[in-house]
Amino acid sequence: VHPVAFDRSSTGLFNAIATIFSLWRIFVTVRPDLVHLVTIKPVLFGGLVARLVRVPGVVAAVSGLGFIFVSQGIKAVFRRFLVNLLYRLVFHNKNIIVIFQNPDDKKVLINLTDLPDSRVKMIRGSGVNLLKYRCTQLNSGVPVVLLASRLLVDKGVREFVEAARLLRCQGVTARFCLVGELDPENPASLTMAELVDWQREEVVEFWGPRTDMPEVFSLANVVVLPSYREGLPKVLLEAAACGRAVVTTDVPGCRDAIEPGTTGLLVPVRNAESLARAIEQLLIAPERQLAMGLAGRQLAEKEFDVRAVVDKHMAIYRRLLASR
Repeated sequence: VHPVAFDRSSTGLFNAIATIFSLWRIFVTVRPDLVHLVTIKPVLFGGLVARLVRVPGVVAAVSGLGFIFVSQGIKAVFRRFLVNLLYRLVFHNKNIIVIFQNPDDKKVLINLTDLPDSRVKMIRGSGVNLLKYRCTQLNSGVPVVLLASRLLVDKGVREFVEAARLLRCQGVTARFCLVGELDPENPASLTMAELVDWQREEVVEFWGPRTDMPEVFSLANVVVLPSYREGLPKVLLEAAACGRAVVTTDVPGCRDAIEPGTTGLLVPVRNAESLARAIEQLLIAPERQLAMGLAGRQLAEKEFDVRAVVDKHMAIYRRLLASR
């Protein structure tokens, strides 16, 4: 293990330089034949260093365009401009293969960087262990509606809470449960005060961070992710593998993780009313929950098996190493 100076939340020049220097020192010492870079900062900084030290093979995994592409304001526009410049510089490398998880992200970055199709691969997510995430019988008690994610504004947590509030006011009987933890390093993180207020109001239950997600999914009837944008959300792949119907937003990444109308329902982004209506449609129709869950399991077996995802990555490694 080689530690790297890295601050996820910082947008400052000093921290960027420290990370780049740390990566440069490791690359020069190790002299890797291939590097696999995952998520925005590692792709941008690691890709830049890989070009400087002439690493023979580079895999850049774009697992979503991140907070910077959904945030608004003058600062966000300026940051996107800088990020776009870095993407152009990093992707202008004949020894790189870029992995995308959904076609929307692929289209955006190809248009920005003129990345040729020969250096692009589509892999739908990081896969699911189908032996660990099994299809289980639906909960027969009070229905559980589950949102499991980092507790960020752009995961749609506030819309989920508002949808729960609306359904409670309409007399719908269900438990609305949040699983995850705050992410203080992320500028979009929710606050502990919000969680305390929601629990005091008894609009949602907060189960905290969990490491036993197969067990958590077995307690749920419907899994919800009202995110503003994703790469390909792993929680939806895991929910499908566990045979759970999904409600998610009609945005890049989320819509690519389901078969609309078959394994789940799509709703407009940032719209608590539509989210509430879709959840209610499933809560009043247990047979639909079951049918969508079974279809989700079939989709997971066909598209999301982690063994197939590993094979695709190994093929990319072999291709890059063979061309040295």
